[in-house]
Amino acid sequence: MNPDYSKYAKLSPFELKDELIKLASGRENRLMLNAGRGNPNFLATLPRRAFFRLGLFAVAEAELSYSYMKNGVGGLPRIEGIEARFERFVADNRDQPGVVFLGRALSYVRDQLGLPASDFLHEIVEGILGSNYPVPPRMLKLSEQVVCQYIVKEMIGGFISTGGVDLFAVEGGTAAMTYIFNSLKQNGLLKRGDKVAIGMPVFTPYIEIPELDEYGLHEVAINADPAQGWQYPDSELEKLKDPAIKIFFCVNPSNPPSVKMDDRSLEKVAQIVRDHRPDLFILTDDVYGTFADDFRSLFALCPQNTMLVYSFSKYFGATGWRLGVIATHKNNVFDDQMGQLPADTKANLDRRYGSLLPNVADLRFIDRLVADSRTVALNHTAGLSTPQQVQMVLFSLFALMDENDRYKAELKKLIHRREAALYRELGIEAEHNPNAVDYYTLLDLEDISLKLYGPEFAAWIKEKASGGDLLFRIADETGIVLLPGRGFGTQQPAGRASLANLNEYEYAAIGRALRGMAEQYHEEFKKTKR
Repeated sequence: MNPDYSKYAKLSPFELKDELIKLASGRENRLMLNAGRGNPNFLATLPRRAFFRLGLFAVAEAELSYSYMKNGVGGLPRIEGIEARFERFVADNRDQPGVVFLGRALSYVRDQLGLPASDFLHEIVEGILGSNYPVPPRMLKLSEQVVCQYIVKEMIGGFISTGGVDLFAVEGGTAAMTYIFNSLKQNGLLKRGDKVAIGMPVFTPYIEIPELDEYGLHEVAINADPAQGWQYPDSELEKLKDPAIKIFFCVNPSNPPSVKMDDRSLEKVAQIVRDHRPDLFILTDDVYGTFADDFRSLFALCPQNTMLVYSFSKYFGATGWRLGVIATHKNNVFDDQMGQLPADTKANLDRRYGSLLPNVADLRFIDRLVADSRTVALNHTAGLSTPQQVQMVLFSLFALMDENDRYKAELKKLIHRREAALYRELGIEAEHNPNAVDYYTLLDLEDISLKLYGPEFAAWIKEKASGGDLLFRIADETGIVLLPGRGFGTQQPAGRASLANLNEYEYAAIGRALRGMAEQYHEEFKKTKR
């Protein structure tokens, strides 16, 4: 008797994963391969070494402040003479990995970014000690300027002055999403029944959050076309002209196809905003942008309309650090539209934020995000922990100083080898897409079947997959965990495989196992034709 998997149909892919893992792990003497998780198994080591070396210098600075005391008591670090003491620390510890990088980083901040070296050094020393509240709560002042340089270089291509961008340091991309949805609602910019356009396929929470009772938004799918290299056709983007659509959510490069928006798509959205929808809100999640060559965010073309979310989690292998930023332009439609709210809504907002400043109308949207993140009343204690901000700064400097993108090249080489191993053993050629970053791959079951055994078998597999149990059968029969593409909004049966979280030989094993299963299905198919 075949098990009934229909009870899992409504589960999010990330909850369904746990059930698939149980099934895949259920047999003895078989390796379970979880290709569903996006957590990378690579990470940037040099900025981490620098973080821990900086911590040792910072503790010495704290002890220097209270040098007359014993028993492990230190004080707040002093800025007077800190640069000279740091230079001595670097000279005395040049043989320790990470220390030379710290010395070069300080030189870069001073000579290339034009920031005061002693002020910056004091900020990150005090920050890594975690001895004070984050001040300002949105982000440490000089740290924001450094991270902004990184965001503008990698996400915006240098097309916007860093002076025109504000950042809010948050606990990763998921916290950014939570804060943004909440503040849009609290400030009357999104109301129950409003239309939200979502670029599909997409990271599942962007589909699930608007459907929650507290938001009650009406979703409009903007579907990418796999036949067009997972780009949005003009006919889909034209939907954004509808004035009832308040906001457009997208992940760029996409999740799970891992394809960046091409210049045509970017220009099309910019043209719609310019000519038809200057009031449109855009939220772009660009976490995979750093894996792409010559990446440009929608923020670069529609800066006044766009909130950019970036997480350091994937590129630097830092999911456990919980590091991300929300970026807005200093002149933006979010602030403009708050000024056009009805009088009763403004009165409610005056009461909500009235404890923060005399004239609530002066409180910008990004600062309302900060306040709302701590239920307003705790705004004075808001902000990402300062050691987290310091690690974010060191990651940013690591990338800024890597002028030849050697780290990026190594990661891309690693991922492409894994992809090649998977498809080689599967027995088909991976399609070349110039806009793909290949962090994930979508295993389109119908397309794979077509390439292996022809259209009749592909149609048969598509019908078989319509019952929703194929990924369960894959987990049960092969020990391989894939996430369902339809849970991310794909229109065809597919499995999402991460190319970031396993080793090359394991991807080869996945390819072989899936090919073996396809052969079994083909034998079953041939019996139906007799």
